[in-house]
Amino acid sequence: MNVGGFINAITGGGGFKVGIQLTQQENQKRIAMDHYPSWKLHRNPFWRVKHPHGAVKRAPPVAAPPPMMDPHTGQMIPQPQAVEHEKIAYEASQDVGGIVTIHSPPGKKAEHLGIRVQFIGRIEMGYGVNEGRPNHDFVSLSKELAPPGMMYQPTIEVPFLFRNMDKEHESYYGRHASVRYFIKVVMERKFLPPLTKEKDVWVQRLGIPPTVNAGIKLEVGIEDCLHIEFEYDRRVYHLQDVISGKIHFLLVRIKIKHMELGVIRRETSGEGVAAIAHQQQMGATSANTAGAGSVVTETQTLVKYEIMDGAPVKGEVIPVKLSLNSIPADLTPTYEVINNRFSVRYYVNLVLVDEEDRRYFKQQEIILWRKELG
Repeated sequence: MNVGGFINAITGGGGFKVGIQLTQQENQKRIAMDHYPSWKLHRNPFWRVKHPHGAVKRAPPVAAPPPMMDPHTGQMIPQPQAVEHEKIAYEASQDVGGIVTIHSPPGKKAEHLGIRVQFIGRIEMGYGVNEGRPNHDFVSLSKELAPPGMMYQPTIEVPFLFRNMDKEHESYYGRHASVRYFIKVVMERKFLPPLTKEKDVWVQRLGIPPTVNAGIKLEVGIEDCLHIEFEYDRRVYHLQDVISGKIHFLLVRIKIKHMELGVIRRETSGEGVAAIAHQQQMGATSANTAGAGSVVTETQTLVKYEIMDGAPVKGEVIPVKLSLNSIPADLTPTYEVINNRFSVRYYVNLVLVDEEDRRYFKQQEIILWRKELG
């Protein structure tokens, strides 16, 4: 008795192989990416030079496996063709289609109870912040590819196409929350668990330039010790934009050693994110968030530069210029509140360090939006 074959038939594919290949639809432009954006911060400062924003870098095609001969019939067994492993970015309004390929054991007929393909948009929450509901499907469409029947051919290919889908959120891989779109193929079998295969679809949403984008001007300081005024040219930036502004020292009575400027990403996830966002808009403190549910906040410093070395004097003006495109991380648009489950916000962080290594900082939120795919 072939014990390995029996176990494979019960727990695995029983000789079946399912493949999904996405195809380009007519009059649609697909953008190839060298990697899927994620929460990961790249420590190498030259990472952005190697991976410029929107760069198209195609992986080399994988060679097709060598042909194999059936020892019983002496015929050549067809093998899957070579494909390019490239990651594609779809715009939210584009249709998603492709081809499902099913390979069955050669020389055998195979029975199935139906084959269907699904397009799913899902919010996935990490352990500790989901309160028993780790996944939430906000899009779920299904189409039948084949009715119950027999497979006599060793390979069948069935096209599929999902039109006019509502992809309201952009794909996102975060620390405790993710927005994921994927194609799922399900092949039901008699007396056996169904065969499933998934393929991710990366979706990006193009934003609209704001009609009004006023600058930011704030005065902060310590009474009778330090008084500064900082201004930024805008509050809303696209992902390849440049932040520029000025810092005015109106009163300086402490010995400042240096000044730093950085960009911070803050992911807030868990039930009750909308309540926390509302309290922050109303000026509530973080301590007044009881009853907002199990909420976890992760703060990540994406980049930090020293923009001044030495003590400033009264009346001195320090220029500020920071290119978002040079940040060694995958920036995303600002996520306000996604299904009351998570939000992602960005801040410009200004830090002053005195000679006793005491740190004085001021954070200002900026809004990011996507100008182009990639």
